[in-house]
Amino acid sequence: MPPAPKTSLTLMARIAASADDASVWADFVATYGIHVVSWCRRYGLNDPDAHDLSQDVLLRFWREASRFQYDPARRFRAYLRRITEAALHDWQAGLAIGVQGQGGTRVLKFLEALPAREDLITRLEQAFDQELFERAKVEVQARVEPRTWAAFELLAVQGLSGQEVSDKVGLSVNQTYVARNRVQRMLRETVDQLELSLLQP
Repeated sequence: MPPAPKTSLTLMARIAASADDASVWADFVATYGIHVVSWCRRYGLNDPDAHDLSQDVLLRFWREASRFQYDPARRFRAYLRRITEAALHDWQAGLAIGVQGQGGTRVLKFLEALPAREDLITRLEQAFDQELFERAKVEVQARVEPRTWAAFELLAVQGLSGQEVSDKVGLSVNQTYVARNRVQRMLRETVDQLELSLLQP
């Protein structure tokens, strides 16, 4: 039996349900903050500028998530992208009104670069996807036989050959590939279900 997930809901759902919980904020910053700060540094911002921008993005992200209203017609990924773009736009607009301090002009030019904005959004989407995937792994592993899960991990994760996996788990070579395909399908379906049901009342 796989270990129980750290929480019964994804992090974004915890934010909406417990926005005043300091532990939720700490988990949120630990999950997403590293992506924002590293993105800022990657594009040449000094530490003060990088932390200013990252804090603004994270705070907007946090506030918007705490007010999230579920819309079954929209994927959560689109919502994630929208609030990130809004945070960057507001930060850029604030600089455009009156750039002050050393390095401000460089930050403004940086924010005007579309590839840079897209890179941050991609990083945050990947962090969100990883969170959903880890939860899906726990759910799927609990639903399949140990040999089926082992065949999936050995083939898809560790890259062993079908014969090597067959020897290790006691399935035929064909059965190992069937097991891998079944688990991959279940993982895709579970991730989709988690995303679609996120924060659904």
